[in-house]
Parts: sequence; C-alpha cells; structure tokens
Amino acid sequence: MERIIRNSGIADDCGVLVEFGLPSTSKRIDFIIAGRDEHDNKNFIIVELKQWTEAESTDKEDVVVTPYFGRALTTHPSYQASSYKSYLSDFNENVYSKKLYPYSCAYLHNYVEKDPEPLKAANYADSVSDSPLYFRHDHARLQEFICRHVGKGRGTEILYEIESGNIRPSKQLVDHVTGLFKGNREFILLEEQKVAYEVALKTGLSAEKKTVIIINGGPGTGKSVVSMSLLGSFLKKRKNVFFVAPNASFRETLVNKLTQGKDTRRAKLLLTGSSKYYNVPENSYDILVIDEAHRLKNSQAFMYQGENQVADLINAAKVSVFFVDNAQMIRPQDIGSDVEIRKQAGRYNARIIDLKLETQFRCDGAEGYVNWIDDVLEIDTTGNFDGWDKKTYDFFVADSPNTLREWVNSKVAAGFNARLLAGYAWPWTSAKNGNLNAEIADVNIPEHDFAMPWNSRQIGSSWATNEKGLGQVGCVHTSQGLEFDYVGVIVGKDLQFRFLDKNGNEINPTEKRNVEDHQEGFSHDEFYDRMVADPVQPYDFLEEESFVQGEFYSKWENYFDIAGKQGLNKNPEKMNQMIRNIYRILLTRGIKGCGVYFCDSNLERYFRFRLSKIRM
Repeated sequence: MERIIRNSGIADDCGVLVEFGLPSTSKRIDFIIAGRDEHDNKNFIIVELKQWTEAESTDKEDVVVTPYFGRALTTHPSYQASSYKSYLSDFNENVYSKKLYPYSCAYLHNYVEKDPEPLKAANYADSVSDSPLYFRHDHARLQEFICRHVGKGRGTEILYEIESGNIRPSKQLVDHVTGLFKGNREFILLEEQKVAYEVALKTGLSAEKKTVIIINGGPGTGKSVVSMSLLGSFLKKRKNVFFVAPNASFRETLVNKLTQGKDTRRAKLLLTGSSKYYNVPENSYDILVIDEAHRLKNSQAFMYQGENQVADLINAAKVSVFFVDNAQMIRPQDIGSDVEIRKQAGRYNARIIDLKLETQFRCDGAEGYVNWIDDVLEIDTTGNFDGWDKKTYDFFVADSPNTLREWVNSKVAAGFNARLLAGYAWPWTSAKNGNLNAEIADVNIPEHDFAMPWNSRQIGSSWATNEKGLGQVGCVHTSQGLEFDYVGVIVGKDLQFRFLDKNGNEINPTEKRNVEDHQEGFSHDEFYDRMVADPVQPYDFLEEESFVQGEFYSKWENYFDIAGKQGLNKNPEKMNQMIRNIYRILLTRGIKGCGVYFCDSNLERYFRFRLSKIRM
C-alpha cells in the first residue's frame, strides 16, 4: 500500500491507520486512509488487503472458497470491507453524528484477475458495487479511487474522531431493526414468555450495578422468542446492546426470521458470535443478550484466544442476559451451564436474577413428548414421562433408514419443512479430500443399501433453509436451536443399549429381523402401521421378570466428533451423557412430528418397549 499511496497524488497531510482495532470487537481493519474531497467532505476509506492468488465462487451470498484458508468457506473480500464500513456507520457515534463519510474497497495485490472472474459472480454483485475490487494490475484504478475521495488531505482530525467515537447504535439502525419486529409473528410472546420478557426488560433498563439474568428453559419453551424480543426492546430504548449466539446456523436463521429474507446485512451486525468479547474492556456494552448460552466455550475451543467466554461476556456488559438449557451441552469445551454463569457472576459481585421457561410451545404443545424423551434418554426424571396425546404429536420408529428418508421426502412434497438428521456415528470426509460440497456419502448403512452425504460445507450455516439441504443429512451443529415441521433422526452406533438381569448381567435377545422380512406380505400403509409400537405388539422378552434394568453405553471408536470426544477417552460416562444430549436435541427439533431409525437393535427394542407403555 505504501507505493500505491505515494503515487496516488494525495496531499501529504492525509491520515493513515494500520491494523485499526474495530471498537468493542476482536476484528481489525487492515488499512484506513482519511482526508477531504474537492467538496470539503470529511471522508475515510477502509481498505481490506488480501494476499490471495486464487478463489472460487459458491452459490451462497458473499461466501467464497480460497486455498489460502485450506479451501474453507470465508467471506468475500468486498463483503468484509463493506461490513466494517457498516459497523462504523451504524455504531461509531462520531461517524454518524459528525458527518464523517466512509468508503470501502478490497485490494488483492497478488491476485491476477481471471475471465470470467469468480469473485465477480452475480451473487457478489451488491458487495462489489458497494466496495470495489482491485487486483494485482489495478494500481492506477485504486490510486484514482483514493485520490478522488481523500486527496485534499487534512485527515488527522478525521482519524482522531474515528478513534474517539463512542460505540452506540445509530438512530437509523435502531429504527431499521426495530421496524422489522412490527407485525412479525415469529416474535409474539405467549404466557410465561411474556412474564420472563417483562422481568428481564425492566431489570435490564433499571440496573444500577452489574447484573446477570439467567433464564432456564428446555427445547421449545421460547427462549429465542424472548431473547430476540429483548434485543428489539433494548434497542428501542437506545441501549448499546448486542445479541450473542455461539452457533452460526442459529444466528443466520434468526436473521432470516427477523428480516424475512430481505436486506440482512444491517441486522447481522447486531447478531454476533461469542468469541469477539475476549479482551473487551469492562462494561463496554449496556446489555448483552446471550442465547444458546450452554454452547459458550472454554480455552479448548478452536480459534478462541481467551479462557472462558462466560467470563468474557459478564465482563463486557453492565447487564448480561443468559438463556440456558444445561442438557444441550454437547462437547467438553461447552461450559455455559447455569452453575458456571453463577460462578462467574460471583467473581464480578454481580446481582443475579433467576427466571424459568417451562411450557412447551414447539412440539405442537406436546410437553409430554419432550418429557418422555428426557426420561427415556435418562436426561431428566420428570412427572409426565409416560406419554402424550398422540393426536398432538406424531412419533414413530422406522425399521429402515430408507423408509425414514421416504417419510421426510413425503412431508417436503406436502409443503412442510422437513430434514433428515443424524448423530456423529460416521466420519466426515474433509474438504481437501474432495468433500467440499457433499460429494461423499459418509452416512452409510450398507445393510439397508443406504448412503447420504453430511450437510455441505459450501452451503454452510444455511443448510437448514437451503433447498439443497434436502438431499443431505444434518448434524447437531446445523440444527441446534432451530425448528422444523418434521424431522427424521438416524441414531447411529455411537449410542447403544444393553438389557440387564437382576444380577447386572447383560441379556442378549435375538437380533431384529431384516426390514425386507417385515415388509413381506404387507401393503405400504400396513407397513407404516407396523413401524409404530403400540400395546398389542409382542414384547415377551421385555415383559419377562429377568428384564430388570438396562443401560446406555457408547464406544470411543463409534463416535466421530473429534472435538466432541476430546479428552474423554478415559471418561466414557461423560461422553455417553453428551451423546444422549445430542440425540435429545435432534429428537426435539420437529414441531409436528419426528421419525427415528436405530442402528442398534437393542436400543430400538427399548424405545419400542417404552412406546408400548404409553397411555393412549
């Protein structure tokens, strides 16, 4: 950039900032140059610098692939530059109140433009228009761009105003985002959701000392409805507030719900990941609203430089609101339990407010189904675990993964939102080995001639809403926190079950018959009927007095989430608990119904047995 600046013909008193830390974030802007134009406007230019030599387009808006990051998905350079500009325009008080005019561009100084150029594909047109791309041989064009906007100099004052500006959402951003909530039926509060919202809102607005609000709630109790509603209301009160969620798929779905698919860029600025709050000065924010807090990380998390994200967030905000479900912690580095939040709040001498969401609003109100899943998987012993009104929620056990896939496809054909999900019982071939876009069918059950790929890395966090996701199997990381009309869940050999007699010895019943044997002599509808366990089905073995108890177990070699089993090779009980947590999440993603196939025959028997005991 030195040669570009020196030869651009700009005044000597233009201001330059290198590696400017974006206030209240862990992000850095590569290069800022400030000055005035011929109309005496106070301007500054953000330059995103890249050392790339090649890149590939994707079908996802503002996302590309480059070997520079090991062929991983990354944001388009123009989008990066535009997002930094938008952040300063919407959050830096001096930028939006003192009429500082930002411009942005991306400069790929090693990159030779191609024909056609993948970085100029149609799905990047808006970002490239907003932040022009300059390649290796574009020196003159870049110099002209710089000279036109800041060439008259006097930039030192402008840089000072940028660096000293308070971080607070602009009125324009507040009006834009809060307007999205009006009439949006995705965020209507019901019953106890309204109570939790009002208590948290009043507490957040009136807090005079550091305050931590902990809202516990299981699947489908409306944690996200309350959290997003709080974001909107705090914004209306002109609070410096951000929404935090560790899971990118979850954040993207919430943005789409809020914006209804239109103009998502500004809303995305307010919905952030959890790693950016490391090393942020204390009380930099008025309020942080943290959803899916159970997925907050410790120092083992990939690319996280801190020690404890719970502590980071409590430190960063005067008021922090945590939405938690302890039974959704699924990796050893997940530390965001209510116990840990309370511990870190104590370190800061914070006031603690406890709230709870209990009423089930997801599974068509079938609270009994969720309680039954909790009891069967030994997540929690509840008072309503012996059944639910089957007219309110459809659940069945499939004899074949192919039948389960057919069922999911039939729901999609009928106009419902449905997906196939699975636990980490199969490896996931890497992108460098040819599996960037779900090319390899890793989820393989050869005895049923069944094979499907995991969700595509190229689709990324939008798998749940992208039509291409229909031919792929989703995992917990692309579905946690989300909901579908129907889900089909494949439970792999990472979760197994054994029956025990009164002396604790394992009982080995005969293996289940092949699906083709079950199908013989039955019509398709009759076969579906047979898949649903009911009181008239024979379970003689399980009714014998010799069947006293059973237990879940997991084998290290059958679980393929490397990060999920890190450090647990000598703690199989904890690994098994986290695997059961995963399946509890997957089995409660459906609003209207769920089908399940079990690779382990004993686990299928146990679920069918428990189904047979449900009171009609």
